[in-house]
Amino acid sequence: MNNDNKITLAGLAKLAGVSTSTVSRALNNNPLIKQETRDSLQALAKQHNFSLNRAASRLRTQKTSVIAVILNLSDSTDQSISDPFLLKVVGDLNQALNQHGYEMLLSNSLMAHEDWTSYFINSSRADGIIVVGQGKSTQKIEDVALSGAPLVVWGDPKVNATYPVIGSDNCLGSYLATRHLIEGGCKRIVFLGDPEHAEMSERYKGYEKALAEFNLDISIDLTVSCDITSKAAYEKMDQVILDHGLFFDGIVAASDMVALGALKALKERYINIPNDVGIVGFDDIVMAELFHPSLTTIQQDTKTAANIMVEQLINQLNGQPAKSVVMDIKLITRKSTKSV
Repeated sequence: MNNDNKITLAGLAKLAGVSTSTVSRALNNNPLIKQETRDSLQALAKQHNFSLNRAASRLRTQKTSVIAVILNLSDSTDQSISDPFLLKVVGDLNQALNQHGYEMLLSNSLMAHEDWTSYFINSSRADGIIVVGQGKSTQKIEDVALSGAPLVVWGDPKVNATYPVIGSDNCLGSYLATRHLIEGGCKRIVFLGDPEHAEMSERYKGYEKALAEFNLDISIDLTVSCDITSKAAYEKMDQVILDHGLFFDGIVAASDMVALGALKALKERYINIPNDVGIVGFDDIVMAELFHPSLTTIQQDTKTAANIMVEQLINQLNGQPAKSVVMDIKLITRKSTKSV
């Protein structure tokens, strides 16, 4: 078929014997249309060299079928999209959005405009916003919530917020990690991470709760603050040992990447893990199992969380209420801690 006789959406629908709305939904991969029907109509469209006019569709419906996913990074952090945990969250979100017929527009808080609602929603770049991480400041997130824009946040759902937050029970996870080290014989346990970060502050509370429960020392010298990257954790732990020696026998790390950085620093100084120092991470990234020794950690179910985040956002897009959800966590024991 030449360009002068290019088939229209209505013409394609007539050929298929279905409505134009069915064809439109099938070509947009809308899950409301059966997969068999989607495959058939997409094949027919390809046969006739037909593609949807996305720009015209957006003007007509005032919808973009795009969701902005913002990585909420602190100005002072070196953490980036290359972080394996963030990559996993973003990958799971992309898959969940695609299953509901949405594309993902990935950005970060350092690149996004100050006014996220104006930049993404009012400018018709996206229909809704998913923020990954509450960071050290939630002001921009709260501004989006106040504007009434569809919004869901990955973070700590127990934090008091006016917007729906999906995430793990960070306090419980860190409590289980600390208790596991104590039950394995550790008595001087370091918390390694950034206690001022929203999610990490809850993990710090869980660490303190376990120490208090077992009447163990909670002192400022056992709180070692560092950026949540493996490089920062490696450099910090290396310097701490150089300055003060091995004054601890356990580490509760704010994340797996932090734990792996600390583990590298200890191994380079020939400190045995777990006999001299036990280490527990948080996240259960793929490298946690592959590293030597393999890392004991707190597992977060990011795949289920991504599906829930997208569902809660779609509720808002459809004018329905959304809610915060606490995800289950699980202690995964490996070789970086002693068997209990």
